Amino acid sequence: MAAASLIRSAFSGLLRKSTTIKTPVACRLFTVALQQKYHTVKTIANLYNTSDLQNGVSRSRQYATGPVRKVTPQDIADRVIKKPQFVRNYSHGPPLTIDIIKSRVLLVLQLFDKVNPEKLSLESHFIQDLGLDSLDHVEVIMAMEDEFGFEIPDGDAERLLKPKDIVQYICDKEDIFE
Repeated sequence: MAAASLIRSAFSGLLRKSTTIKTPVACRLFTVALQQKYHTVKTIANLYNTSDLQNGVSRSRQYATGPVRKVTPQDIADRVIKKPQFVRNYSHGPPLTIDIIKSRVLLVLQLFDKVNPEKLSLESHFIQDLGLDSLDHVEVIMAMEDEFGFEIPDGDAERLLKPKDIVQYICDKEDIFE
């Protein structure tokens, strides 16, 4: 109904009434305006014909806008193959050993700005030997949380004053024994 009134109004404005001749005369702008109106109607029809579903696969509604081709098995296969699959793949990291944990802890501490790598060992005390303050100690604990992918509670973090303590805590947390 709305499309019919849109087309009727489009064509009624295209003809002008002549004062000398009783029949309507098509003006020069008739063809330009007709092409513009046709393009507008075709664009609106195409917008109504295609709409996206929630999963990103587009579907077509068939209105009378022109010849419509039949859906082929290849079109169906392409649509199914392009459909996103919502599958979670679970895995865990490489197996941890005490030596790997020691090397990772020391590497993180060596890359820390305020730690002198020459003074660093597993027995070094963060505050007394390495000269770190409490904020630096918190940053070290946060770096260990990022490295190993789990959170260390504040109560446990206060007890971790040496790299050896961190290694032992991570081994206990990950159930790694000698």
